[in-house]
Amino acid sequence: MNIIEVSELTKKFGDLLAVEDVSFGVEEGEVFGFLGPNGAGKTTTINMLCTLLTPTAGKATVNGFDVVKQRSKVRESIGLVFQDSTLDEYLTAEQNLKFHAYAYKIAKTEREQRMKELLELVELSERRKSKVSTFSGGMKRRLELARGLLHSPRVLFLDEPTQGLDPQNRRHIWDHIHNLRRKNNLTIFLTTHYMDEAENCDRITIIDHGRIIAMDTPDKLKDSVGGDQVRLKAEDNIKAAEELRTKYGISAAIDNDEVTFNIAQGEKFLPKLMRQFDNSLLSISVHRPTLDDVFLKMTGRAIREEEVSFRDQLRKMGRRGGH
Repeated sequence: MNIIEVSELTKKFGDLLAVEDVSFGVEEGEVFGFLGPNGAGKTTTINMLCTLLTPTAGKATVNGFDVVKQRSKVRESIGLVFQDSTLDEYLTAEQNLKFHAYAYKIAKTEREQRMKELLELVELSERRKSKVSTFSGGMKRRLELARGLLHSPRVLFLDEPTQGLDPQNRRHIWDHIHNLRRKNNLTIFLTTHYMDEAENCDRITIIDHGRIIAMDTPDKLKDSVGGDQVRLKAEDNIKAAEELRTKYGISAAIDNDEVTFNIAQGEKFLPKLMRQFDNSLLSISVHRPTLDDVFLKMTGRAIREEEVSFRDQLRKMGRRGGH
C-alpha cells in the first residue's frame, strides 16, 4: 500500500522549472530516497509534499490526504527535519520539544511520556535540561529527529539529514534513524547527495535537473550499470580470455596485464570460476558498482557536491529582478 502518491508533479519559479512531471509512489514502512546533486529538485519536491510549496501542476497525496486541498491533515500526518537546523538554541532540549508539543496540541500526559521515550531513544535524556547552544551538530540533529516524531507522524521527511556532519556522526545518526523506524513503524522519505547514505534506502529515485531518471533498489540500480567488474591475472592472459569466451560466453578485455570483464552477481560467479577454470590464476578481484557509477552512467557525469544550490539560484533571480 502506498502512503505517498505523486502524479506529474511540477513546480515553476518564474522561468525556472525546478521540478518537471515527477511521478512515483512510496510504500508504507519503506525508506525511500531522493538522490541527486544540489539544485536537482529534491528539496522542492519534499517541500511540495510537506505543503510548504504549492505545486504549479500535478497531484500528490500523503497518508491519503491531498497536499493542496487537505494541507492541515497532511501536516498532522508528517514529521519534518529540515536541511538547516530550526531549533531554538536559547532554549533547552526539553523546552524545544514542549514548544513543538504545544503547536500540535498534544495532551500533557502524552507529551511527557513521548518526550521521555524519544529523548532516551536518541540518547539525550541526560542533556534534556541543557541549552541547545551547547550541543554538537550531531546532538542537534538527534534532537530534531526526536522533535519530528513527537506527534507520532506516519511519515518522517528528512531533507539532507546528515549534511555538515563528519562520517562518524553520520553513521551515528543513521543508527538512530533505523532504530526510530523500527520503534515507530515509520515511513521515511529522505533527500541526499551522499552516495553512501543512499545505501540505507529500500528504494532510490535519482533526480537531476528536476526530472526522475531512474528508480529502483540500490542493488538493481547497480546491476543496471552492467554488472560487477572482475579483474584477474593468469599465467597466460590470452588463453584465459579465450577460455572465458568459449566456456562462459564472456567477452573479456586484456588491460594493463589483467583480464577484465563484467558480469552480474560477480561474487556468486567467482567460486564457480575458480573451481572450473583450466588456466592457472595468479590473482582475482571483483568490484561492485557504486551509486556513483550509476549516476555517472545515467547522467554522463559525476554527482557534483559543489553545484549551486536551488536556494542560491532563487537568490540570483531575485537580485536580477531587483535591478
